[in-house]
Amino acid sequence: MAFGLLVLAALSATLAMTTPAAAQEGSGSTEEIESCPTDLSTVPVADSRIRVVKVAGLIDPVVADYVLDELSRAEADDNTIGFVLRVNSRGSVLNDAEFVEFASRLRDSRLPIGLWVGQSGSTARGGAAELATVADRIAITPNSTIGATGTRRLPADWGEPFGDASTRLETSVFSADEAVQAGLAVGPLSDIVSIGAFAAQFDGFEVFVCRNADGTIATVPRSSVFLTGLPLTSQMFHTVGSPEVAYLFFTMGLAILVFELFVAGVGVAGVIGAVLLALGGYGLASLPTRWWAIALLLVSMFFLAIDIQTNVPRFYTIVGLVGFVVGTWFLYDGVTMSWITALAAIIGAVLYAYTGMPSMVRTRFSTPTIGRQWMIGELGEAVTGVDPEGTVKIREVTWRAFTNRATPVEKGGRVRVVGISRLLLEVEPEEGGARDYREKR
Repeated sequence: MAFGLLVLAALSATLAMTTPAAAQEGSGSTEEIESCPTDLSTVPVADSRIRVVKVAGLIDPVVADYVLDELSRAEADDNTIGFVLRVNSRGSVLNDAEFVEFASRLRDSRLPIGLWVGQSGSTARGGAAELATVADRIAITPNSTIGATGTRRLPADWGEPFGDASTRLETSVFSADEAVQAGLAVGPLSDIVSIGAFAAQFDGFEVFVCRNADGTIATVPRSSVFLTGLPLTSQMFHTVGSPEVAYLFFTMGLAILVFELFVAGVGVAGVIGAVLLALGGYGLASLPTRWWAIALLLVSMFFLAIDIQTNVPRFYTIVGLVGFVVGTWFLYDGVTMSWITALAAIIGAVLYAYTGMPSMVRTRFSTPTIGRQWMIGELGEAVTGVDPEGTVKIREVTWRAFTNRATPVEKGGRVRVVGISRLLLEVEPEEGGARDYREKR
């Protein structure tokens, strides 16, 4: 944290080097201009400070609670002179009542509230942009954007920070230059490229102004900038609450648990699947989702399991995959998920149903602990033509099989198991095969 403060102070000092008038503008108090000391780091530090809270990703209950906890700490500290939200967020997933309560707490604070959209390339959209309504100061860094607020959720009597641009900003975003030109944020942008430079705009922020040997003016911030972010545990739950992670954890947990149903005993995979399903369920619960889409994902895994036990993907596999795609497409209501994540999950589901699970089930029955020697001599039916390879059904279970080229079996023909080669059954026609196991019986 100390390193972060030094970096911010250095940035502020470097970027604040300007004329005496400009250096004093926006600062709470300055020292009388005098010659600069040889080492600027010896400038005494003031007690006053700005508390900056990082808000990254969607504003969910985890982030909202943390911001308000930090605000309470800042208000309890007499030396804190401002509270800044450092925002890079695509919006809020709080419901209307939660969002209004969150914004009300910020609006009623005794401290001035700042909204800083940064670092460069950041964005404030949806509810994150609407928080400008309760901010006393707003700044945006170059290459950043603000807007796409959607339908207003905060009371109309709170004021309108976007003025004439409000209607446009409901559906579109302003670039940094457009935001400054429209008066939505302070500028020029070249002066507000660091959080330290923005903090210097707050009343009570102290700087030391001195004259270098060459006659130029240098400014050194005396007040400090205290930067905080989510602790590790909160960060984990916040990450799980992102649309992509919640969806992947939920679907992966379901897939692993289905896998565990077809292995002998409960192992590490079952525990991992249960943990992923629980975390994914938590994430989905904190996001705006459609309950029927979640139910469709659950049902789709059930349909996939029906065909998995037969080892051959058929009608229920197709139904399950269609349900999985539809459930994925309509899962979220009000937030978006990366199409790359959705496509990767769908491709994974196809491979899972058509390759991975059938191979695993066959491998299970080929292990020495379970054995398949009982199948030697069993009679069955050719599901497809076996010439020399195809699919057969033995005791209502479908297997891949092969036969001698001299004795092909037509679809629907009766077959007898005469051998087992790894994951394949060796079969022959019930009549006319090279060997007759009826005599053996």
